[in-house]
Amino acid sequence: MRQFVVLGHEVPLTADLSLDDLTGAGRLDVLCRCVTSAFCLSHAIREDTRVWLVLQDEFTIRFEGSELRNLNPDERSTAALVRGALDEKDGAIGHMAAESSPGVSISRRGLAGVLDELDGTLLELHEAGGPVVESDVPGDPAFVLSDHRNFTAREAELLAERADRRVRLGPERLHADHAITVAHNWLDTGGFARY
Repeated sequence: MRQFVVLGHEVPLTADLSLDDLTGAGRLDVLCRCVTSAFCLSHAIREDTRVWLVLQDEFTIRFEGSELRNLNPDERSTAALVRGALDEKDGAIGHMAAESSPGVSISRRGLAGVLDELDGTLLELHEAGGPVVESDVPGDPAFVLSDHRNFTAREAELLAERADRRVRLGPERLHADHAITVAHNWLDTGGFARY
């Protein structure tokens, strides 16, 4: 299983967000691109992938690749899935999730709660990390990355305590969705060793 935890610091927690202004909705456009980068292949979906969108450290929307339906490679339809999940947030009781559509659910948990759920090797994606090419490719990686904002002090502290490694994907800073694509390529090629 490949997992991506994406922190959304400014996305509104209400279902009345506009699908016509995703950048104005706390940069929901960034999170939507992360979801499509994590799952979309040419004419297929990565079924071995899970994405956790942690919104304002209060709610988490989980996308489960093996169950996911109605995901298209455009921001607007992905935003509609996010909006649908936010519409079901009252049904989320504690960490017990409320499903909004096949493969999409919402729960009341922040980053710490999500980290408690993760199995495998926890990798913090950070520009100050060690080169990923110098790391062994883990069997069950869970990557944590942020939206257009840096990690908060609390998030950085949690990751310093819990991450197995802090890695960077290359010499340049990447957009979050591009980082997910590069991480997939690193995994798909066994650490860039085979094509």
